[in-house]
Amino acid sequence: MSSEQTPTTPDITGPRPRRLTYAALLAALEGLALVVGGVWMLVLGLTGHPDDRRQAVTGGITLVVLALLPLLAARGLLGRRSWSRGPAVITQLMALPVAYNLLQADSMAIPAGIALAVVAVAALVLLVNPETTRALGIRGPGNLEK
Repeated sequence: MSSEQTPTTPDITGPRPRRLTYAALLAALEGLALVVGGVWMLVLGLTGHPDDRRQAVTGGITLVVLALLPLLAARGLLGRRSWSRGPAVITQLMALPVAYNLLQADSMAIPAGIALAVVAVAALVLLVNPETTRALGIRGPGNLEK
């Protein structure tokens, strides 16, 4: 195997950049919010009187399962795993249309939409930051430097 084909690993000996830590915390926050929302839907679906019990339970389970993506991404970001940036970015991109829909509502969902949009945009900025990219050992296309 030539030196050009040798995979490089990020230098994890130094301190973790704050931007990477903040991005991980925002992803974990989103994951925890999905878990709380999913459990809340499940409890209401099982103990309350929803219009459609099956839909409430399915929605709750779906939210809990969807929470795995940002939670695993947050864990990977904290461990400086390069694979973790992809799921974290995908989570933020999925959050933006949800935030937009919440902002279109004529209800108490508007503050939630604002909060979600702020968190998603902030996390995206942190995730694509060059310092974060270097800390994760991600190289751009055609960048062969070690």
